Amino acid sequence: MSAHQQLLRSCLRHTTSLGFPTALPRSVVARLPQANRGRNVATARSPSAPASPMAYIDQQKPNSVTVQLPSGEVTSFHHVWLRDHCREERSCHPVTKQRLVDTAQIPHDLSPESVRVEGETLVISWPKTSAEEAYESNYPLDFLEKHAYDPPLEWEEEGVLPKMLWTKDISKDIPTVRYEEVMSSEQGVYEWVKRIGIFGFCFVKEIPPTPEATEALIRRIAFIRETHYGAFWDFTADLKHGDLAYSDFYLRAHTDTTYFSDPCGLQLFHLLSPSTSHKGGHNLLVDGFRAASILKKERPDLYSLFSTLRVPSHASGSGSDSCPSGVHMSPLVPQPVFTHDQKGELVQVRWNGDDRAPVGGKEFEGKMDKWFEAVRVWEAILRSEEAELWTVMEQGTAIMFDNMRVLHGRSSFTGERRLCGGYVAGDDFRSRLKGLHRQFGSQK
Repeated sequence: MSAHQQLLRSCLRHTTSLGFPTALPRSVVARLPQANRGRNVATARSPSAPASPMAYIDQQKPNSVTVQLPSGEVTSFHHVWLRDHCREERSCHPVTKQRLVDTAQIPHDLSPESVRVEGETLVISWPKTSAEEAYESNYPLDFLEKHAYDPPLEWEEEGVLPKMLWTKDISKDIPTVRYEEVMSSEQGVYEWVKRIGIFGFCFVKEIPPTPEATEALIRRIAFIRETHYGAFWDFTADLKHGDLAYSDFYLRAHTDTTYFSDPCGLQLFHLLSPSTSHKGGHNLLVDGFRAASILKKERPDLYSLFSTLRVPSHASGSGSDSCPSGVHMSPLVPQPVFTHDQKGELVQVRWNGDDRAPVGGKEFEGKMDKWFEAVRVWEAILRSEEAELWTVMEQGTAIMFDNMRVLHGRSSFTGERRLCGGYVAGDDFRSRLKGLHRQFGSQK
């Protein structure tokens, strides 16, 4: 077993325990005492020190149901929130998971008839109101744990693979799958997107050197995202779309489409030209999450600046077949270099010095010196020898990478060089990965 295979196996074990928690059995059923059922549920006593899940009305929170989870953690939910989030199929469509409740019709003073825990589910009986008949709602306890807010609780997001940070040394065992494996089975697609989820990129080998085969490969993940560059690309260095990517220039490590309000998620390149047609044009990858972790450790002040300062970006170019009026793009709202989720975890890096618009205005008042210092320190990390993974592009081998994590670049070249590829939306990728993991992730 190679070192890379061992690492993947370790990642999957880690994922099973951290990224994709399995439900624990809850054998004890907790109910309100019989004397406390009915409308006067506010008199229900709080638990002293039980270990089993239960639900009750706390006198300090008469408009909420308080739930003790199997972990022993306690959190509360407003009555209106609970009715609005009922998981019963008359309130939540069983297939689409869309809400069927008319939230505006829920009485503001709605109060339950009874609350109880049955196995792994909170069950609430609601009285008849002017909007609906008496009704019984149910809520899986893990659903409540995930969406707790009073107080919020720690939980593990389903479908999140551990991120393995890397340096140029990953060249010794690059994440790779075979074209036939991906094209022949959903298991093969899973092996592909799993590696992208963990490492931020993956090579695909043994591809027929045609645009048709490459386009079919991309579509194994999801639809191709069409932009002003088109949908599926098949291009040379002709500056056709008014962008330096369509040139023979050296390109520093960057992410694409920083000038979109919603930057593209995945990106694939496949060289169609033989190696004898050009010199240079080697591919560069840098793990943006690793670079960010170094900046956070060594210069937390600059990391904070990159996490809060909104940086303008733009795409401008002359007319083309797809955009005869020219390209005049910028996001509706400029975004920081680093984007974090609700837990404070880094989820996106936006960085493209070539596409950065002029900086200034109130956003940069009193911060300009710090900004240029941050640029110098950040670029030094990105350009360090250990950060840069250089590979020679070859016919028959494509690279797919996560544009929200991995920066890419290219050495300059001479001669004729033909590439093809395309974008996949980040949301489509993450949805595909989550679904495939549910199907194959638990297999040994």
